[in-house]
Amino acid sequence: MITQERASSPAGVSPISGLKILDFTHVFAGPFCTRTLADLGGDVVHVESPSRDPGDRHRATYAHRNKRSIALDLKSEAGYAVAARLAAGADVIVENFSAGVMRRLKLDYETLSAANPRLVYISLSGYGHTGPRATWTSMNMNLQAYTGLMLTTGAEGDPPTAISNSWNDYIGGLHGVIAVLQALDERLDSGRGRNIDLSQFECSVATVGALLMASAVSGRPPKRMGNRSSGIAPQGAYPCAGSDEWCVIAVETDAQWRALAGVLARPELGRDERLATAVGRMRHHDEIDEAIAVWTRSRPNTEVEQRVRAAGVPAERMRRVDDVVQSADSGGAYRPVPGERPKPVVAPSVPFAFSKSAVEEFTEPCKLGEHNEEVLRDWLGMDALEIAALGERHAFG
Repeated sequence: MITQERASSPAGVSPISGLKILDFTHVFAGPFCTRTLADLGGDVVHVESPSRDPGDRHRATYAHRNKRSIALDLKSEAGYAVAARLAAGADVIVENFSAGVMRRLKLDYETLSAANPRLVYISLSGYGHTGPRATWTSMNMNLQAYTGLMLTTGAEGDPPTAISNSWNDYIGGLHGVIAVLQALDERLDSGRGRNIDLSQFECSVATVGALLMASAVSGRPPKRMGNRSSGIAPQGAYPCAGSDEWCVIAVETDAQWRALAGVLARPELGRDERLATAVGRMRHHDEIDEAIAVWTRSRPNTEVEQRVRAAGVPAERMRRVDDVVQSADSGGAYRPVPGERPKPVVAPSVPFAFSKSAVEEFTEPCKLGEHNEEVLRDWLGMDALEIAALGERHAFG
């Protein structure tokens, strides 16, 4: 395991199995980071305020699977003492509060690493904890605007267009996991932890890196391509029979273009010298799109997908999110969420597989304070009397 000497993990055991990960996170970037670490086998204990806003917690419910929850009043002397003891034995601490919050709580890296020099401590904030933007409050769309991302999506003439579904939270959380794993690997050699300051702004900038480089070279802002590509043609989402039904087609090679022309029953397009190369097809993209749309409009998207793919051209029908969830061909993308509910609930799975799986079945998302006694017993060796005494001292609110 990663906490021990360098060696192969036993078959079926995660490389981070048994690591103690203390989770001081909220909303989504931090909870997504720790959820991924929990999915990989880490023992994640989510520290929460007993007076936490239920709406805030509900928004990140599925990000709390495979974790344990302890409710601590960090403003009370007893609650803080428990948190400090948990931190003293933790391998990793993850937090995503605004800059300065953890220092005021005396739960910052400088304070905790004095007693726990092996501690890997990561802060995931919008703009990092240093520099002119350190105190800025960040939201997903604000970050997309400030990184320029909103003017690289959509088509020319469109208003700024955001990527939905908390793009920056996912990107920040994933980069956080990578940083933690790297720090843990370094700890095997150095014996010491790391303080990691992650900026979601910089993570988002990294995802538009190629566009930034192109803009720097040309001196012009990136062109907004909509559904088209800067390197292949034709490419687009084409209307199909029915209401708001579509199929996406992307022609990568000249041979594929000739094959598509055959599917469209327009072989003359495949022989047209103007359209023989991707450069030529880009110049005449509007004309090509109309020819494709004439054929697709009269057919269901399933038929379009099947016939175009059969000709060797990449094509996928446009599916709605519920179509993906309910589809039998989604493979291991989703897993059932344990627990009794009026309707079955599924959640995204871990999007990769080990040769001998180290990822167990998911546990139900933890409830607020559900594991108070269990965590104090497992991490700190407390007995029932000690835990009861903490309750009398309002450690749990």
